[in-house]
Amino acid sequence: MAENKEKVNVEKLESLNVGLFGHIDHGKTTLLQRLTGKWTDTHSEELKRGITIKLGYADCIIKEKDGHYNVNEGEPIRYISFVDAPGHEMLMATMLSGAAMIDAAILVIAANEGIKPQTREHLMALQVKNVKNIIIVQNKIDLVTREEAVKNYKEIKEFVKGTVAENSPILPISAQQGVNIDKILEELVKIKIPERDLESEPVFIIARSFDINRPGTKISGLKGGVLGGALKRGKLREGDKIEIKPGLSIKKENKIIYKTVKSKILAIFKGKYRVKEAIPGGSLALETELDPTLTKADNLSGCVLGLEGKLPEISTRVKVKFNLFREILGSQNHKGVEDIKTEELLLLSMNTSLTIGTVIKVSRDVAELDLRIPIVIFKGDNVSIARNINGHWRLIGYGEIVESC
Repeated sequence: MAENKEKVNVEKLESLNVGLFGHIDHGKTTLLQRLTGKWTDTHSEELKRGITIKLGYADCIIKEKDGHYNVNEGEPIRYISFVDAPGHEMLMATMLSGAAMIDAAILVIAANEGIKPQTREHLMALQVKNVKNIIIVQNKIDLVTREEAVKNYKEIKEFVKGTVAENSPILPISAQQGVNIDKILEELVKIKIPERDLESEPVFIIARSFDINRPGTKISGLKGGVLGGALKRGKLREGDKIEIKPGLSIKKENKIIYKTVKSKILAIFKGKYRVKEAIPGGSLALETELDPTLTKADNLSGCVLGLEGKLPEISTRVKVKFNLFREILGSQNHKGVEDIKTEELLLLSMNTSLTIGTVIKVSRDVAELDLRIPIVIFKGDNVSIARNINGHWRLIGYGEIVESC
């Protein structure tokens, strides 16, 4: 990974992780290109199908000149890491992983299409993940009349009433034409930076993992495996010895076991900038001593990274205190959510970890689940709960980890 030579000390700038959410084809990726100059749909299948499949990343530095905000010139004010979450209904689990990484969100709603099923699902996911700073973008205003834009605005106000986004700003924009992009930057600067826990042992949640070496690279020029994600708490430094859990899955005597991976941090990148020390705020890429074959194709996504010997043991059974929604989100049919039953399978999302659990016991609002893929448990962590309905995982509730069993 190349070190950027631009004379900006990103370690000194206030940093925010911001997610882009909304229904498929409402303009999230185009908007992100306007904000950062980067097109995040780079996976071959994404280019072919024209949709975001994996989490996309881009960053920018908001600058101020003559009282106006832009990303090209002026005094650096704030560093923003963007996470572009997929809007397709079949990729809800990936969207939840993105929501776990962010401090704030931009919810994109196309003025010519209005509120769609995934718009509702994404807003509820943000509420579940306790994301309180939300900017609503009314995109594609160039495709509607003034009267239609006002009608859509009123629909959005009604849609967010009683939710975490009730008092959020609603900005009319055209990402395609570049209209009012500066107003989004202005709202991002207004957001208060959350308090960061710098004293606890570091916990880094891995959302992506890569082999960045090009085919034909000489052995002497090979780079170690790269891990992308967010630091939830603590600090990480170049040279730190680390461990990754649950790590690698290995089949042994017809059983799948998980082996903790250990390595060392060689370099830390915040976007295109190399930093010596990382603190929470902004997406990070960690270059490690790992064999890149271990990190290619997101092999380690969903894992948790910490200092060697400091992470909890992995858990295969967990108790969750849950709350169920009144109706199933993400579907055109307003169908009620049925009670959780023993023996059923549920998809649990914690941080960037996804696992399927079989319900062993249910007692009022607490469920005990046997997990197919073990996870690193932190008591009190937020968990999203989804149920397979007609072949799609649908968000049906949320809760918190009570304990591992």
